Amino acid sequence: MQIEDIKILFKNNKEEALFGRYITNNNIEPLLDKLAQKFTVETIGYSVLNNPIYGVKIGSGDKRILMWSQMHGNESTTTKALFDLFNSFFDDKNYLNPILQAYTLYVIPILNPDGAQAYTRINANEVDLNRDAQNLTQPESLVLRKTFESFKPHFCYNLHGQRTIFSAGNTNKSATVSFLSPAQDEACTVTPNRMVAMEVIGVMNDVLQNLIPNQVGVYDDAFNINCIGDTFQSQNVPTILFEAGHFEGDYDREYTRELIYTSYISSLIYISGHDIDGKNSHSYFDIPENEKNFLDVVIRNVGGYSNDSLVDIGIQFKETLVGGNIEFVPIVEKIEVLVGVYGHKEFDAAGEKVLGDDGKKLTINNENDFVILKNEKIALIPK
Repeated sequence: MQIEDIKILFKNNKEEALFGRYITNNNIEPLLDKLAQKFTVETIGYSVLNNPIYGVKIGSGDKRILMWSQMHGNESTTTKALFDLFNSFFDDKNYLNPILQAYTLYVIPILNPDGAQAYTRINANEVDLNRDAQNLTQPESLVLRKTFESFKPHFCYNLHGQRTIFSAGNTNKSATVSFLSPAQDEACTVTPNRMVAMEVIGVMNDVLQNLIPNQVGVYDDAFNINCIGDTFQSQNVPTILFEAGHFEGDYDREYTRELIYTSYISSLIYISGHDIDGKNSHSYFDIPENEKNFLDVVIRNVGGYSNDSLVDIGIQFKETLVGGNIEFVPIVEKIEVLVGVYGHKEFDAAGEKVLGDDGKKLTINNENDFVILKNEKIALIPK
């Protein structure tokens, strides 16, 4: 399938009921009711606060793929793309449907509904579910493990979102999409199992390079058996970490959503048509490792802070849930000369002072919706 075909498929099947960063059970339950007309939709467990955790089963093929999203409740971009994918398979006349003769997909759209509701990474017991893969102290962790054991997948898709701080390598290119074939032992051995996952990632990267050149990264593969990806990989199930990141100006992650959808489609097509043995995994090693090179806003060459020296001011947005909406609160993180650090938005003060919205010099941890430069207000928050 050509990239243009995937673009058309996304446009025709984008789930318009889902938008932005705040996605909860309340948003997806009406959509699940519709999906139940054709797919198997079931409640597979309950969260700490007794909110339902849903599973969706699609297809009838022998290759089984387990996918779960919003293990971290505030990482919702991959969930939006899942419902775009569901829509793509819903139409009986859709030419993607032969794939479902090769696959059975089992999808958990929101594993952590309490965290999704509160817009937090952790669950209601303040536990990071992605560090609970061994101890299994939380009901959500048990739901995922039981699903893994009963479904017996051939592949796992571990779906996440990442902060705006990441660059694709030591560059000024944002890591808009990132992947990882997690380690399965302390030595981070490149096992045949990992190579299978690496081959699939290489295919997705090849497609994405046509859309976001030099903006795909991979994460450090340091082994942590408490992480779910490392655990499932260690059980010899090829596991792929997906990370939805930042594209210029796209704080709602709507373009990133399309890129994740493109990754889903291209990987599913590839797996359905190949007996993957990892021998074509070499391109994975060409993908740069993520660095932390970005802040949301950098104001360069600011005067009045350090005698006659100029400094840079680095600002990072704090995502805050307010009245059912996510607001981006600009917070000053650094006042220094920022070398090798880039802003998704940059301003040049040209030696002038920069003041906060209270008319005073900025300090670390200041919150400001705008700054004053040359007697002009400059808005910091994304539109």
